[in-house]
Amino acid sequence: MMARDNLTIDRRRFLRGSGVAIALPFLESLAAPKRLSATEKLAETPMRMVCIGLEYGLQPAEFFPKAVGRNYEASKLLAPLSAIQNDFTVFSGLDHAGVSGGHRATHTFLSGIMSDQAKSHPEGNITVDQKAAEFVGAKTRFPSMQLGLGGGGVSWTRNGVKIPPKTSLQSIFDEMFLDTPESTKKQLSDSYKVDGSILDLVMEDAAALKKLGSQNDAEKLDEFFTSIREVEKRIVQSSAWLEKSRPKTDYTLPGRMPDSFYEEVPLFYDMMKLALQTDSTRVVSMGINEWRGSSGLPGVTKGYHDLTHHGHDPTKLKQLSIIETFHTAQLARFLESMKRTQASEDASLLDKTMVLFGSGMGNASSHSTRNLPIILAGGGFEHGEHKTYTASNGEDTPACNLFLSMLQRFGVESDQFGTSTGTLEGLN
Repeated sequence: MMARDNLTIDRRRFLRGSGVAIALPFLESLAAPKRLSATEKLAETPMRMVCIGLEYGLQPAEFFPKAVGRNYEASKLLAPLSAIQNDFTVFSGLDHAGVSGGHRATHTFLSGIMSDQAKSHPEGNITVDQKAAEFVGAKTRFPSMQLGLGGGGVSWTRNGVKIPPKTSLQSIFDEMFLDTPESTKKQLSDSYKVDGSILDLVMEDAAALKKLGSQNDAEKLDEFFTSIREVEKRIVQSSAWLEKSRPKTDYTLPGRMPDSFYEEVPLFYDMMKLALQTDSTRVVSMGINEWRGSSGLPGVTKGYHDLTHHGHDPTKLKQLSIIETFHTAQLARFLESMKRTQASEDASLLDKTMVLFGSGMGNASSHSTRNLPIILAGGGFEHGEHKTYTASNGEDTPACNLFLSMLQRFGVESDQFGTSTGTLEGLN
């Protein structure tokens, strides 16, 4: 047993180790590879997942089609997607029961759970993309990738930690395609060994502290043990991929980096496609917030957030419509490109990628988080419909039911996700 005289010194070391662990963004998204389902074993190409979240939502009146089922007339915001209407599904009546708070609640889009309530749930407020990333584990160089425009980020670990998104196009591109110099490889290899040794010491000290502490301390230490184990997995994975060459690509970024939202957004979509196409990762998320600097969108002269609080001002509504139509047009461009790209002899990249597009904000003007705007494309699902889910007892169907259906199609063997009450009825 650790001597009490040494407790202070060891606790300092323990806290230093804790700082190392918490600082890393991949605490629970790095689980070891799990047993593949029979479906995935038979699949020629593995399933992929993309999740795109808009901070400010979409105007309900311009997003949701008036008709339900197939052959609906595309709404104004869905018009850019009309050429591929049979490749996606529009949902209405989905949201997260009990979640409210306007912008403070939009982070629940992919989890259904407020971050300050994470501890009351078995898997915290882990987002659907990170649940999928746990399943992928070390099969790809990056278990998942998080991209963000204007500071946007939509991914959270099961420990209640928001994963910082990558916001630089050049750094995203370099991380995927630029090989590590040999001198740097040695430095990294040595650092992984040192990190592993530090974690061993931390675990020893933490185990000793657990024997001396209270029940509450023991529970907190158990949470910390989980974080440490996940960091260890990250180190093992990084070591394994260190000597593997990165893929090659003919794609080149512009010589001049974009300085407007209009130029930047399509390039971020390109990065997502490249990541999936090269199997650098099978899980990508992208959060889109307000632009920094110029929007570059013709006809838009005001800030994005300001326009969402339009007060039914025709001038503001017109500019907001330009922005939101731009978003759906860029989604259409991405999906059409994925559809043109073969993933196998009999399947396109879109067939093998489920693409979720939407927001945790149902109506930014009123700060409502009800009836979220959600589209699901690809992934081998039967598409081409506007599916609506009638509210029961004043509550809409949990969006987490959709996420559970996605996870099961992805290969995750689970019957629960977030606040789900089952899989989403009618989605095949």
